[in-house]
Amino acid sequence: MQQKSVIIIGAGFAGLSAASFMAKAGYKVTVLEKHGIPGGRARQYQAQGFTFDMGPSWYWMPDVFERFFAQFGKKVADYYQLKRLDPSYSVYWQDGKMDVPANYETLKALFNSIEPDSGEQLDKFLAEAEYKYEVGINKLVHKPGRKLSEFIDWDLMTGVFKLDVFNSIKAHVAKHFKHPQLRELLEFPVLFLGALPEKTPALYSLMNYADIKGGTWYPEKGMYQIVQGMYLLAKELGVDFHFNQNVEQIVVENGVAVGVKTTVESLPSIVDSRPLTETQNLFSADVVIAGADYHHVETKLLSSSCRSYSDEYWNKRVMAPSCLLYYVGLSKKIDNIQHHTLFFDTSFDVHGAEIYTTKQWPTNPLFYVSAVSVTDPSSAPNGCENLFILIPVATGLTGDDEALRDKYFDIVVERMEQKLQQSIKPYVIYKKSYAQSNFIKDYNAFKGNAYGLANTLLQTAILKPSCKSKKVKNLFYTGQLTVPGPGVPPSLISGEVVAKEVVKAFGV
Repeated sequence: MQQKSVIIIGAGFAGLSAASFMAKAGYKVTVLEKHGIPGGRARQYQAQGFTFDMGPSWYWMPDVFERFFAQFGKKVADYYQLKRLDPSYSVYWQDGKMDVPANYETLKALFNSIEPDSGEQLDKFLAEAEYKYEVGINKLVHKPGRKLSEFIDWDLMTGVFKLDVFNSIKAHVAKHFKHPQLRELLEFPVLFLGALPEKTPALYSLMNYADIKGGTWYPEKGMYQIVQGMYLLAKELGVDFHFNQNVEQIVVENGVAVGVKTTVESLPSIVDSRPLTETQNLFSADVVIAGADYHHVETKLLSSSCRSYSDEYWNKRVMAPSCLLYYVGLSKKIDNIQHHTLFFDTSFDVHGAEIYTTKQWPTNPLFYVSAVSVTDPSSAPNGCENLFILIPVATGLTGDDEALRDKYFDIVVERMEQKLQQSIKPYVIYKKSYAQSNFIKDYNAFKGNAYGLANTLLQTAILKPSCKSKKVKNLFYTGQLTVPGPGVPPSLISGEVVAKEVVKAFGV
């Protein structure tokens, strides 16, 4: 019998995951990637002796990564080493600073020092969150979300109220804690899920369990080590990768995808006056899995008759935030900064409303800084600091020119200098910014999104864009705009989910 074949568009986390699972199932797997290296939003680049991870910087849910590699007879340690961070991260408020300890009993004592008996409330809060984590991560996220009957599961049906899907995370946190700093600390993980805490289901307190109990970790030499590990695994399984392949079209005949057309851009050498040349390729396969931006695939790679969703549908989707990012190299070390630092020294409510309600550039934003060189000196030249700065912003904004980027850079650096009580800007020796127009150009990101669809109740499970095309028999989708949703661990799971759906539909 001839070996079945699959083309996977995109070598991000979901694409890499799907590639390995499809190879394990016995398929001939070809991955087509637009960029010159794997990783998608999690790419890495180097400049002036600094090594920057371009996207994800938090390593939570280590059990999900261990489970992924274990399904191939491997361990995380076969590909990279982990270090648990302590403190997990720091938070600057308007009137103080909190280092969040990795040790749970120490954290409880810290809570009690801020609000009497809140440590005991934290026990209760996390006991509920543990149940949500176990059911959510081990059951809910593995559902393909194609039909309601998938959720006729005794544990899910009997535990629907314990899962708290009809209550908001804001109300749930407020039930346990009164102090505003504790509330904001427990609400912050949902900031990137795509809705205000009052509109995010309390189910997502599972993120607090992942944070506090699961811990915050760092892969030695950077987050890109995860990508390299997954890439090496896929290569070991026989996956064939083609880089610098810009997919132009999914060729469909009689409702079946028969191939994928790409363009390869060949840049001449700097001493060659010839113009850029393009080569077109056609790849054929029995199945296509799109790990690229779902909206882009539908609207640009397929004919209108092959689209599952209308423009009206897409325009009604609630998106998770985009980002304004800075990759910064300093010629000195910063005193008293942690690997992860949240600057919550302005109004959480105002910035949240600017992201999700009024959808405007923020007036005085919250922001996050990763000083990776605090943990990993190899990421920067000797005596230097490597900074990754992130400002969450609304999707669909325009005007992210250099003047605007410089304006926000000055705002955040000035606040860092105030809180850290030391000079920073005179020591900037490298700076690169990255914003919505870059997400659109590099990743074809719908409305410049960085994280995908918001995890609202009306965009959960069967209410997300389907992982299988409604119009093209052998076209499937994986990644942050379909099940289970945004984030690195969900992307690994998304690749597994879609691979199972392909095998269920087409066998091995």
